[in-house]
Amino acid sequence: MDVAVLEVGGSHVTAAVVAPATWTVTEVDRAKLESQAAPEEVVAQLAEAARKLPLANGLAVALPGPFDFATGVAWYRGQGKFDRLYGFNLGAALTEALGIRLMFMNDAEAFAVGEWTAGEVRGVERCVGVTIGTGIGTAFLADGHVVREGDTVPPGGELYKTSYAGRPLEDTISARAILRRHTEATGVQAPGVKEIADQARAGDAAAKGVLRECFADLGSALKPWLERFGVTRTVLGGSISGAFDLVESVLDFPASATKDTEHSALIGAAAHYLRS
Repeated sequence: MDVAVLEVGGSHVTAAVVAPATWTVTEVDRAKLESQAAPEEVVAQLAEAARKLPLANGLAVALPGPFDFATGVAWYRGQGKFDRLYGFNLGAALTEALGIRLMFMNDAEAFAVGEWTAGEVRGVERCVGVTIGTGIGTAFLADGHVVREGDTVPPGGELYKTSYAGRPLEDTISARAILRRHTEATGVQAPGVKEIADQARAGDAAAKGVLRECFADLGSALKPWLERFGVTRTVLGGSISGAFDLVESVLDFPASATKDTEHSALIGAAAHYLRS
């Protein structure tokens, strides 16, 4: 049974069909999303994207938190995206608009399940997926199932809820943290992490040093949880995974970067939908 999937970000929504027989992804559409619009407009945008898909079997939706994935209620506040949806039941509104079964999944968890299903940690008994972009997302998997509770994982299974060196972890490792640290080190404001990575590959020692310091801190923050959970393999995704070649050596645990930044979350959402 092919699965219709939406992957929702702060600026775009991707509509795709996933074929579980081969885990191939057919991307139907990628459209801009005005995430700071009124709830009714956000619903209309998502419904428009969904209607381009075959919806007879329902729809899986991967999107970022904070969001109640069971009830479909959004709790975004101060995120720079979806702020007007705070307390809004997106699930009920989309169900009414489309008249189909919906299932929501955290995008970081979808990424990890996708990598376990058809990627870098395929079939690994205990693994973790880490996505780094505007923030940091994590998902701890046992036999491909997300573990959110218990003392072997961070609160809710989400590493961003922890502190490092007395500060919220995302102050240390995230796109904004890397840009801030680069500015502090060089006095120059880089346009993005990709540009810092490009500079590092071109021989810029300061740029490389900033990236390696940030990922060394990530390793220090993550490793105790890897040991508690018994993780044998870690996979990195998100916009910063493209810098992995520059920082791999500072991580003292088995890790790799996704080979498919575009499709892993789509595959994971589809796999989760088929199990539910």
